[in-house]
Amino acid sequence: MAAAAPAQAAGYRYWSFWESDGGKPWAYATQGPATARPADGDAIGFRFAISNGTNDTSRPSVAPDFTGICGGVEKKDGTKRVAVVVDFGGPADAPPGEAPPEKPVKVGCAQVREDATGAEALAEVAKPLRYDGAAMLCGIAGYPARGCGEPVAETGGTGETGGTGETGGTGKTPSSAAPSASATAGEDGGSPSFGVLAGGAAVLALGGAAIWKARRRG
Repeated sequence: MAAAAPAQAAGYRYWSFWESDGGKPWAYATQGPATARPADGDAIGFRFAISNGTNDTSRPSVAPDFTGICGGVEKKDGTKRVAVVVDFGGPADAPPGEAPPEKPVKVGCAQVREDATGAEALAEVAKPLRYDGAAMLCGIAGYPARGCGEPVAETGGTGETGGTGETGGTGKTPSSAAPSASATAGEDGGSPSFGVLAGGAAVLALGGAAIWKARRRG
């Protein structure tokens, strides 16, 4: 009897990381939040979604409005204010058996020391955070409760994985999975930070393409 062909990964479900410098539109972060150090007046955003490549990543649905988020917070000596936007995505992005929070977006103004990282600003606004053993950011404000950057099969379910968590088969992206209009790369420059990395100060940010390739090895 022939063995069933393994599912191909149409995308991955993960938190992406975004930055806005002084009121500019959201731009893909070029490093992880553990090394990014936003300045006073900047905004950082996190979006949970299914993306099928480094050029198909949904932006946070709320604009990086520093004035609207932090306008009522007075700057104190030795600190900076960073607007934080956390977009939990929609039901279609949720892992099996889970649902996004009733309030789909969480915003807050983090007042942190002047040399604080994006990860530290996020922790001020949206605890608890969950990381995996490789310091990849897996959950924000307790969502999702399980999983971390898992592959999603072409049918929309979670891809079948082996003992190592890698997807079987070729893992080629189907041609029908085109980037959404709101996630086209190049509009704001830079490249996405695939599978947001955070944790200790020594953790280096990994580029989106590198993690994408690593997860597709079979």
